[in-house]
Amino acid sequence: MIWDTAGQERFHALGPIYYREANGALLVYDITDRDSFTKVRNWVKELRKIVGKNIQLVIAGNKCDLEKYRQVDEEEAQKYAESVGAVHILCSAKSGKNVQQAFLELTKGMLQKSEEEVPVNTPSTPNTNRTRIEFSDTPAQPSGGCC
Repeated sequence: MIWDTAGQERFHALGPIYYREANGALLVYDITDRDSFTKVRNWVKELRKIVGKNIQLVIAGNKCDLEKYRQVDEEEAQKYAESVGAVHILCSAKSGKNVQQAFLELTKGMLQKSEEEVPVNTPSTPNTNRTRIEFSDTPAQPSGGCC
């Protein structure tokens, strides 16, 4: 499932309901708005507190088509992402540049972490309620029901 909380303050209290068992998060900031980058840092802290360190993170600097209005230095954002174990990518929702790549990086990281994890419900590990993620190009076969 993908949830878009849009980073709006009025929905902030609902965040834990959506992401408490998340495998990954795509955190987007506006490269022309320093405050949005600060909020990403806060989201990372909250995700780590609620979900733990195993959540895969991608930090996306949006609006790369507005380079002349940049307020967040790319090197600063890259270093921050590395410091929290996240992938950093520049994208533009307007032009579509790297949007698909951001989701692919997130999915790839989630799959890698899923393969690295010890199976759930073993005597040495508690149930983490995580779900294994698998992709298939083969369409699902109908179950034979009427709906």
